Amino acid sequence: MAEKITMSADGVLQVPDNPIIPFIEGDGTGVDIWPAAKLVLDAAAAKYAKTIAWKEVLAGEKAFHETGNWLPDETVTAFRDYLIGIKGPLTTPIGGGFRSLNVALRQILDLYVCLRPVRWFQGVPSPVKHPEQVDMVIFRENTEDVYAGFEVEAGTAEADKLRSFLHDSFGWDIRENSALGVKPVSQFGSERLIRAALTYALAHQRRSVTLVHKGNIQKFTEGAFMKWGYQLVRDEFADQAVGWDDCGGEPGSKLLVKDAIADIAFQQTLLRPREFDVIATLNLNGDYLSDALAAQVGGIGIAPGANINYVTGHGIFEATHGTAPKYAGQDKVNPGSVLLSGVLMFEHLGWTDAANDIVRALEATIAAKIVTYDFARQMEGATEVKCSEFASAIVERL
Repeated sequence: MAEKITMSADGVLQVPDNPIIPFIEGDGTGVDIWPAAKLVLDAAAAKYAKTIAWKEVLAGEKAFHETGNWLPDETVTAFRDYLIGIKGPLTTPIGGGFRSLNVALRQILDLYVCLRPVRWFQGVPSPVKHPEQVDMVIFRENTEDVYAGFEVEAGTAEADKLRSFLHDSFGWDIRENSALGVKPVSQFGSERLIRAALTYALAHQRRSVTLVHKGNIQKFTEGAFMKWGYQLVRDEFADQAVGWDDCGGEPGSKLLVKDAIADIAFQQTLLRPREFDVIATLNLNGDYLSDALAAQVGGIGIAPGANINYVTGHGIFEATHGTAPKYAGQDKVNPGSVLLSGVLMFEHLGWTDAANDIVRALEATIAAKIVTYDFARQMEGATEVKCSEFASAIVERL
């Protein structure tokens, strides 16, 4: 009989061998990539006598067509009650309409960490000479920054009122007909994100944590993020970690904590990727950086992601790419992003052996040059297969 995943009083997930896990199929190509990913996840779990009771919940276009609601309350309740879930890509209109459903789920459930590991898998086509040097884990703050959604439209009474207030109260001279937004960055939000990154780095024996920010210009928001991070190291992690300025870049046996200006970080992660390990950064920086890094190791088509609250135990694992509706139903696209998000979910649940098996089987499939169209067009002598066929090939190698 299927059981719920629960959280113990001491903050440890209690995972049965037959957990109930909600899933959102996803819009667009979700109809193709979710069944493919599910096939592999089920097969890997079965090797270790584990069975997932998948519980479909609705969001996005499918939810709207069936219920008239883009994000039904029942979906949020399911993710809240069952703690762990997984989802495909969801539609987000540009320049109007409802705000991002992905962001809504993160804010409603306070999933303050966006976790995005970026590493190269043997055989994956890459535009850089040494993709094997890319092995980074991004901790992106998920609830604040410009993604908080505090903005007003240009030409509205609200924008005029805010513009007048800022002029009268602070002397800020803002042009007429300006759209305005507020960028909140709190000590609480910054510290819990950086704390999670430090805890992860120590648990996984990583070498360093880099605080990526634009504090040279945004001194009181992103600059504060950096300062709070260094102080957190001194206050809570002094026995295990040390900031760059406190050790001159020589941490000894401790975890090194350093920082980098966001624009320079983009260049250095490309030219000197070995210098980056775990990265802790704000919301917008993390969005840009995770996609840019993914380009070095095969693209966002195989980039996994997770949204986690380590305090409450909630986590939603998700494909990081868009819906690509023009390919929907063609059984064509790469299911790697949602599949590897499932791998990340397995690791989070403690199903490490099953997770490792999937990675090995995925690499073996790609090494045999059995790939979907996105990789086939970049590889000589490749056998191009459908999305479902790619999944079956991975299962054969489990």
